[in-house]
Amino acid sequence: MMKKYFFPAAMLVIFETIAVTLWLTKDNLFYLFNFSYIGCSIAAGLFLFIRKYKHARRVTQLLVGMYMLLYLGLACNENMQIEGFWYYLFTGVFEAATIHYAVAKIFGPLIFGRGWCGYACWTAMVLDFLPYKVPGQPRKKIGWIRYVVFAASLIFVAALFLARAGNMEKIMFWAFIVGNVLYYAVGIALAVLFKDNRAFCKYICPITVFLKPMSYFALLRIQCDTNKCVSCGKCKRVCPMDVDVTDNSRKRKNGTECILCFECVKNCPRNAL
Repeated sequence: MMKKYFFPAAMLVIFETIAVTLWLTKDNLFYLFNFSYIGCSIAAGLFLFIRKYKHARRVTQLLVGMYMLLYLGLACNENMQIEGFWYYLFTGVFEAATIHYAVAKIFGPLIFGRGWCGYACWTAMVLDFLPYKVPGQPRKKIGWIRYVVFAASLIFVAALFLARAGNMEKIMFWAFIVGNVLYYAVGIALAVLFKDNRAFCKYICPITVFLKPMSYFALLRIQCDTNKCVSCGKCKRVCPMDVDVTDNSRKRKNGTECILCFECVKNCPRNAL
């Protein structure tokens, strides 16, 4: 009975370990609260999923996404977008955005892949309210745009440092505000245009440049029991990221795009996933 709760318990242990380690090494109680809260939110969502609550993932998505957007971003004036990462990286400070990126988007994906995108992203949190939950059109070959956005964010911050701009903290805060407004506007427009809530994630989001290579080696992956699978194709039709989960190899189609939303698992008629 308790065996099925191993996954949420394991995620809680992982985040509590990170929380305590950063608290002790950085001598800052904030990290204990921050990562404990995120770990508890993720564990709660996974627990609710096991209990078959249909909005389980959305619970975690809102708990974490709203916390990072409203509290860390707006209340604490921390730029948690990629520009904030470059800013702290250039200043040589291992705080805020740099720690967030290291845990959630650079090294974390070695364990939980693109789980960040499914459970914590405040951009996807809003886009997932739109009605296009299942892609209405074939995937476009415009994923190269994410690399342009990635490079533009780096050039923007580098230019500020080269120009020795004053009041950088204020600039970073407004970059966070403007960046989020643009992300939401573009994300909603693409969702409507392509009939796909996750179009922004597939083609525009610069964070995926970090996430994709690490997700290839992810420890936590959706696996298919080929003895149970009847090749009905339902899992592929409901996947928001167009992943072929019936292929267990790491080279499966769009394999690094899996956000661990478990829509395939919920919809499999034979419990093969």
